[in-house]
Amino acid sequence: MAKPTLQRGDVLDGFVLEDLIHKGGMARLWSVTKPGIDVPMLMKVPVLGEGQDPAAIVSFEMEQMIMPRLSGPHVPRFIAAGDFALHPFIVMERLPGRSLLPRLSDLPMPYEEVADIGWKIATALDDLHRQHVIHLDIKPSNILFRESGEAVLLDFGLSHHQQLPDLMQEEFRLPYGTAPYMAPEQLLGVRTDPRSDQFALGVLLYFFSTGERPFGESERLNTMKKRLWQDPKPPRSLRKDYPLWLQEIVLRCLEVEPAWRYPTAAQLAFDLSNYDQIRLTARSERTSTDSFWTRVKRRFNPPERKAAAPQSVYRRLAAAPIVAVAVDLSEASKETNDSLREAAGRALAQLPSARLACLNVLKMSYIATRDTTLDDEGHNKHVNRLVQLQDWAQPLKLKEGQITFHVLEATDPASAILDYAEQNKVDQILLGARANSLRRSLLGSVSAKVAGEAGCTVTVVRVRREDAPAKPEHTASGGEVGESVAAP
Repeated sequence: MAKPTLQRGDVLDGFVLEDLIHKGGMARLWSVTKPGIDVPMLMKVPVLGEGQDPAAIVSFEMEQMIMPRLSGPHVPRFIAAGDFALHPFIVMERLPGRSLLPRLSDLPMPYEEVADIGWKIATALDDLHRQHVIHLDIKPSNILFRESGEAVLLDFGLSHHQQLPDLMQEEFRLPYGTAPYMAPEQLLGVRTDPRSDQFALGVLLYFFSTGERPFGESERLNTMKKRLWQDPKPPRSLRKDYPLWLQEIVLRCLEVEPAWRYPTAAQLAFDLSNYDQIRLTARSERTSTDSFWTRVKRRFNPPERKAAAPQSVYRRLAAAPIVAVAVDLSEASKETNDSLREAAGRALAQLPSARLACLNVLKMSYIATRDTTLDDEGHNKHVNRLVQLQDWAQPLKLKEGQITFHVLEATDPASAILDYAEQNKVDQILLGARANSLRRSLLGSVSAKVAGEAGCTVTVVRVRREDAPAKPEHTASGGEVGESVAAP
């Protein structure tokens, strides 16, 4: 039977309680040790005293179910859990970093720093969503950073796992979350949309960049529901120097309708790390809220909201991938580039929410002093490549905001493509295979290295030659190479 109180020196399932690190209303955090385990550890123990909210116990059950299924750098490593029949607990790695909570004294923060923090959190959310989990309680105290820089998400007691029973949904009718950060659909009882985490991140970005919360701090449900029809003050009305690109991102995250936000957290992260190419809309220049009558109309004549059907996170991610196409702009690659464009067009034809990133690598010499930024005619090489990429992509006729252009400067083209794909959560890489040559035979091809080391799907396009037998078209994922054969 669970002990009503714990103290230093108590032993639970071999774990020795050392110091009480945090004393919250719903749980306690202890540093613990256990013979045979050398890593620093934390034990989370729920408060089980008289009058305790039953939701606190249910949320702890949810966290016990979810944490063993999570892995990767964006979550604490799970170590052990204790049964409710004896004493419930969760043991996890103790991370040396601090949460974002102490940074509240630094607000408002520099815009570029806010964007960098947002990119790291969006990247962590993308990883979490790919593991079928929607966090539903994103806030500064639930985010810290590893020494290596990755954002780590904490506290999964209110989370929804799409492959597990949702005990919070089944047992309670009131919405649970942290009032300033809750998405409108959460207030209506919807817990199955990963874009709810995007809304919470939008609140955090607004708060960290302006010093004010977009919807105040009220805990009353009736007051919180005003965000169903009231839009927040645009950040540019609070800070005159607020960047257009950041307001575009923040207000898109804070849209009332989830469909008006980013399709995925990966695409949000992409914009936060490539904000110089964001397509600006009317959102970016707003300096006032909607009119009184617009709000009244929105309140009493809300848009028809169909019941949100549970949807696999994988299906949502598959419908809005980030596709990177690496284009060799040399004259000798014209036929391959035409085939690459056809392959990109086919890949995007059925995916209107997909994002295309066009890449070219400006190869630098290993001895930096030998490089020059100008070509023989005095033109800037980087700008020339951007213009050539835009010309290459023009026949695709993609809408503005669906396509971006990137010239990467590197000594190793393959490594540059791989680094870009990893940093930007690319789902598929398209690139061409060069013709056989002595240099390619001795040093290996860029396409082979990318296909062998990439953590996403790679499609290699090879132009069919008249004297070469045709190869079947296929694509491989998980670091294996697939070749798409196209006629010149």
